[in-house]
Amino acid sequence: MFAYEFMNNAFAAAGIVAVVAGLVGYFLVMRGQTFAGHALSHIGFAGATGAGLLGLAPLWGLIGFTLTAGLFMGAMSERISNRDVAVGVVLALALGFGLLFLHYYTAFASQATAVLFGNVLAVDAQTILTLTVLGAVTLAGLGAIMRPLIFASLQPELAEAKGVPLRGLSIAFLALVALAVSACAQIVGVLMVFTLMVGPPAAAQRLSARLWSGLALAAGLSLAQAWLGLAMAFYTDWPVSFCIALLSGVGYFAALALPATVRASPASSPSPPR
Repeated sequence: MFAYEFMNNAFAAAGIVAVVAGLVGYFLVMRGQTFAGHALSHIGFAGATGAGLLGLAPLWGLIGFTLTAGLFMGAMSERISNRDVAVGVVLALALGFGLLFLHYYTAFASQATAVLFGNVLAVDAQTILTLTVLGAVTLAGLGAIMRPLIFASLQPELAEAKGVPLRGLSIAFLALVALAVSACAQIVGVLMVFTLMVGPPAAAQRLSARLWSGLALAAGLSLAQAWLGLAMAFYTDWPVSFCIALLSGVGYFAALALPATVRASPASSPSPPR
């Protein structure tokens, strides 16, 4: 398997994306914003088709649209009662633009399947470099806001009373989710971003109540499922995205079968910023 350059490239790209997706997805699940991640992945399709219309690489359209949408959704509302409405409105508008772009640029239709379901076996060295930079920026940003983000996620009312800028945190976090979604789409496609960003982190939170072990589990499970999915696809000739999605589903339901753990409490998390 490793005698082929395209497989080595696929393993490198999948490894980078899986770690980023697992870590960002852990906080996405903790904050109950999985619908936002789902919406951003679909919004990325509009960005990719728009980039094709302009003659640009789909990745830049993915990044541009998802980042803009993430910033907008974060700025519209932080409160749970309004968040889903804001996400739904942005999602519907972006999907409409995606259909419009495909209408005027039908030549892109042949590449639409790769955008929707991923094409990791076509990753080249330049794409790996781009994903490396994208992943480094995402993880650096996550590390910068992690402590107040945990505080705001577990006890938003207390965090707000302490002066933590909830809206600013929401904007920053959804921007990071947008970058992670753009990277994930290169591996599993915009329709299956949940396989890496939600499945492994959700399983990790079932298996561990501690923050750091949960983060390590989320990244490890995501990485294992991505690499095992690639190996399974190579030896079975099944689609890579299906194999990764299958392993993600099996891992999550296996975690559900085990006794549930108690979610990490603020006492076990880093102390809130002053």
